[in-house]
Amino acid sequence: MIGTVLVANRGEIACRIFRTCRESGIRTVAVHSDADENALHARVADAAVRLPGTSSADTYLRGDLIVKAAITAGADAVHPGYGFLSENAGFARAVLDAGLTWIGPPPEAIEAMASKTRAKELMGIAPLAEVTEADLPVLVKAAAGGGGRGMRVVRRLADLDAELTAARAEAASAFGDGEVFVEPYVVGGRHVEVQILADTHGTVWALGTRDCSLQRRHQKVIEEAPAPGLAEELERELHDLAVRAARAVDYVGAGTVEFLVADGRAHFLEMNTRLQVEHPVTEAVFGVDLVALQLRVAEGHTLDDDPPPARGHAVEARLYAEDPAHDWAPQTGRLHHLSVPDGIRLDTGYTGGDDIGVHYDPMLAKAVAHAPTRAEAVRRLAGALERAAVHGPLTNRDLLVRSLRHEEFTSARMDTGFYDRHLAALTEAAPDPLAPLAAALAEASAGSGRFGGWRNLPSQPQVRRYAVAGEEHEVRYRHTRAGLAADGVRVVRADARQVVLETDGVRRRFDIARYGDTVHVGPTVLTALPRFPDPTAQHAPGSLLAPMPGTVVRVAEGVTEGSAVEAGQPLLWLEAMKMEHRITAPTTGTLTALNAEPGRQVEVGTLLAVVEGHAE
Repeated sequence: MIGTVLVANRGEIACRIFRTCRESGIRTVAVHSDADENALHARVADAAVRLPGTSSADTYLRGDLIVKAAITAGADAVHPGYGFLSENAGFARAVLDAGLTWIGPPPEAIEAMASKTRAKELMGIAPLAEVTEADLPVLVKAAAGGGGRGMRVVRRLADLDAELTAARAEAASAFGDGEVFVEPYVVGGRHVEVQILADTHGTVWALGTRDCSLQRRHQKVIEEAPAPGLAEELERELHDLAVRAARAVDYVGAGTVEFLVADGRAHFLEMNTRLQVEHPVTEAVFGVDLVALQLRVAEGHTLDDDPPPARGHAVEARLYAEDPAHDWAPQTGRLHHLSVPDGIRLDTGYTGGDDIGVHYDPMLAKAVAHAPTRAEAVRRLAGALERAAVHGPLTNRDLLVRSLRHEEFTSARMDTGFYDRHLAALTEAAPDPLAPLAAALAEASAGSGRFGGWRNLPSQPQVRRYAVAGEEHEVRYRHTRAGLAADGVRVVRADARQVVLETDGVRRRFDIARYGDTVHVGPTVLTALPRFPDPTAQHAPGSLLAPMPGTVVRVAEGVTEGSAVEAGQPLLWLEAMKMEHRITAPTTGTLTALNAEPGRQVEVGTLLAVVEGHAE
């Protein structure tokens, strides 16, 4: 019997595994980098061991340090979570060689399937050795790991070498393995996968299908189970292929076999030899705890001959601290509060007061809804996210709500190109027009919006200005003997936390939360602007400012001050939250300033370069 489990991971997945361990009476050990010293997963574990450093390469990718931590803390088992070393056969062997129980597949199975190139060879599929114009578009993909890191779509042959270099660098940073390969890029396909679970006695379960087609940067955003609209014959084929892949490598534990489905055909992608981020939708549909089953399998227990029956439909949305309207730029800062309505599962590695840093993935949480039908589950999740309290950095919450309500998604006609087609429309600013007034009235009711004393004469309107979705909004209100008033709106109630307004006989309630100059009015986020703004420094036209805090990882070869550049030409790359972000020339002209060099850490708004455009 397992007594103490060390989770060789961080954040949401570590917290999720700890929850099942606690319910099973198993003690828990966390490992944490210096950046994660106060992270939730380090706080909730029974014990925690420091991994000195902040980068993944120095901490969560150091298998030797993690095995030593397990022994030091008295753990007798290691769960790898997902990402990092979860598909590293060498780490699995090190755990076993130390006399610890490995809660995962045998190292030999990991070796056979964790490398996507070897997995394809095992399934009789060869990657592209040489790429020609006829092969385009193609996908450059990391051989190890997942999560969309190290992946690039190449549509022009001239871009291939640069994208191979970028993919190798990103894969090496995320997984400690820079191997990449090239395969055909299937346009208009759906990403469908099969959850498998196998024991040491020869039983293999295929726990239905999942659709994970809504993706950004090749990383999943919304997932659901079962995958809707599959023909029964195709679904059986997917199950059979998944079981065949598992049996081919004598698989043990939880894993996922992934496919692209296009024109009614299944194209094998890879087998992930670990738990997936989206495993909660399968748990909801089959009524199981996959982590608990992983623990039982690791202890040698036998699975039933058949899995439990599926019931209903489940949908999961990943809440990221990012700005979808600006190249999915990750966001940092203090998360003040995070909650969803009752009945929605929320898996998270953060709680109110935690800081979101630059070192790791920007996912804040996963919200999961389960209902008897797909339509009910989708509606329930969209409504819950709309009502959720997400106070802190900018997130993709509005995008998730709009995606779930998009006709292409509700009718199950989506594919992996969903955001390529619809992102602009889904990220159009549409703030609630009453939100600025509600914010101003809440502020006024708290006393900070009033100047001077009462007079018998009618008061002059008070003016407040707010920035909402990049636009400035000015609102006016008055103090009267009866209370606060505004033209065209009846103020039913106003205090610092809630404002009720009535227009055309309809009352609406606005919940208010203020943190410094940031005001959350329901799902709308505003920035209070100063009454008497000071002159601000202006940047020269063509200035390129850091869109996020991060590290300059490289500058384009041959680019120096004085270089002629073309509009859209890559100039440098920033790494933030385990992803690379390309900074490009805004116009054709001359690079007149370059304030970036590899290794330099920058804050949001740091001047990186200036491109002076050519005169017309």
